[in-house]
Amino acid sequence: MSSDAIAQVRLAVDCMGGDHGPSVTLPACEHFLASHPEAELILVGRADALAGAAGWPRCTTVAATEVVEMDDPLEVALRRKKDSSLRVAIGQVKPDADGNAVAQACVSAGNTGALMAVSRYLLKTLEGIDRPAIAAVMPNKIGGYTTVLDLGANVDCTAEHLLQFAVMGSALVSAVDGKENPTVGLLNIGEEEIKGNDAIKKAGELLRAVGAAGHMNFLGNIEGNDIFKGTVDIVVCDGFVGNVALKTSEGLASLIASFLKEEFKRNALTMLAGAVAKPVLNRLAQRLDHRRYSGGALLGLRGLVFKAHGSSDAFAFEQALNRAYDAARHGLLARVHDRILETLAAMPAPVPASPEQPTLPAAAPTA
Repeated sequence: MSSDAIAQVRLAVDCMGGDHGPSVTLPACEHFLASHPEAELILVGRADALAGAAGWPRCTTVAATEVVEMDDPLEVALRRKKDSSLRVAIGQVKPDADGNAVAQACVSAGNTGALMAVSRYLLKTLEGIDRPAIAAVMPNKIGGYTTVLDLGANVDCTAEHLLQFAVMGSALVSAVDGKENPTVGLLNIGEEEIKGNDAIKKAGELLRAVGAAGHMNFLGNIEGNDIFKGTVDIVVCDGFVGNVALKTSEGLASLIASFLKEEFKRNALTMLAGAVAKPVLNRLAQRLDHRRYSGGALLGLRGLVFKAHGSSDAFAFEQALNRAYDAARHGLLARVHDRILETLAAMPAPVPASPEQPTLPAAAPTA
């Protein structure tokens, strides 16, 4: 694999997914094409729903006769709806026998569980990765954002899974943000090494070992408020904790925006204060707008898949397209692959697994 940037990027888009389907995805795709003259899109969905995209430049359509609904069980998505827009779109990034795929990344706002299950079934995981993880960004107070994973794909994680998440997160930030040695923190209930449950303590040991070997910039345990302080570039946690943190941050942002809006309507004095502070408040609202950070990466697969929020509007869905485009253009898939092998090679040889002592899987031999 090569991690060189590619000039032409082709994205596959599940146009039927999410709460709003083509009424959101098509305007987002049209605007994305206008602002990315070097990009191409493959729009997947029902033929009648995609009729409005006929004749768009650098755009092709692929018909799919079925749609995975937001409340469909995994069995329906995997076994019954084999011609769904979600499945067909993911299929566009599945490599052939020569390692080539029709598209470099797939974007969907569809059912998260179905997207993860179908992606894992069709694409399989990379060597050295047991489970894919969802990685997304949250704003921090130093003017940037913090990458957090996992955000909901894996509720129960072993120490080895958390190490793998850290490796994949490092590759993501390195590829997309240009930080060759991003900092990593392990989310815990305190900074001390003795804190946390057994899995967290063991993960800390593994991460410190990898860091000491020079294969990761691990800074140690961090707490929840460090996500928004920008203490580290990457925060690693299990999917249960990560999803709670994500939804809490989105809810808090909405609460702040609602509070300020209502507060400045109370009387003439607060209305005047609001008018004076409007530029600052607008910038605050923009920073906290979770739509700007749409596009969680499903890392660890043999293909790039990005998840937009199910309730995304056109602006949010376009941000997910932007994230997928940047990741594909900077060779994220190759970087994840290379970093995984490098890190696993630095670990001590595994011993037979036991319920008390799970071990890291051995690195797959390179071709």
